[in-house]
Amino acid sequence: MTMYVFLESLFNALRLFFLVNPDVLDITLLTLRVSGTAVLLGSIAGIPTGAYLGLREWRGKKTTIRIVNLILRSIINTFMGLPPVVVGLVVFLLLRYEGPLGFLGLVFTPTAMIITQLILVIPITIGVTISAVGGVDKAIREKALSLGATNREAAFAVLKEAKIGLLTAVIVAFGAAISEVGGIMIAGGNIWLKTSTLTTEIVDAVQVGEYELALTLGVILLAIAFAINIILTILQIREAKH
Repeated sequence: MTMYVFLESLFNALRLFFLVNPDVLDITLLTLRVSGTAVLLGSIAGIPTGAYLGLREWRGKKTTIRIVNLILRSIINTFMGLPPVVVGLVVFLLLRYEGPLGFLGLVFTPTAMIITQLILVIPITIGVTISAVGGVDKAIREKALSLGATNREAAFAVLKEAKIGLLTAVIVAFGAAISEVGGIMIAGGNIWLKTSTLTTEIVDAVQVGEYELALTLGVILLAIAFAINIILTILQIREAKH
């Protein structure tokens, strides 16, 4: 009940603030649209890929199989730590008008920002999913197979056990996306009310000395992250009880 009262008070405070500052509402909505789209697409691509890699049997007589596994895992771990500014720079160079994909006209648009965050999010969802699937007791898959299940059915049984870990992949990905600033600032250009997000506007506000605005935007950002994460955490707790 206390948490409900807190969330209700926070919602009312943010609603009043948005009524006074409608531009900030637009920036907040754009932030949610960019990060939400990137996480959704990243989960659609990353979770199945991570599940496949985590479920695949890499053991074999040939040393090549183990080497391939090692290389794949190393690549994924490397990409999980990609510097956002480097990703943003690469996306900008590809999409700028003189670049190879300049004809698409995507530079300095929300789409360019989504692409940047997507590149950052996919390795995270793959890596966390691999860990989640790998943490499931192998006896579950073996038991399913012994009861006559197909390999696909046995795989789904493992994924069902790893669903809390899959939710964790989404949580981690969303946290990385919504807090990112350098990459989307380069690829999106931080154009006011077109490609400006909460994080990029915080940087701008600090640079011009508007510390109160920066702090307010920071509170909004934290509130959004808290609200999304608490919802997903509740789902995790409910799943853990079943």
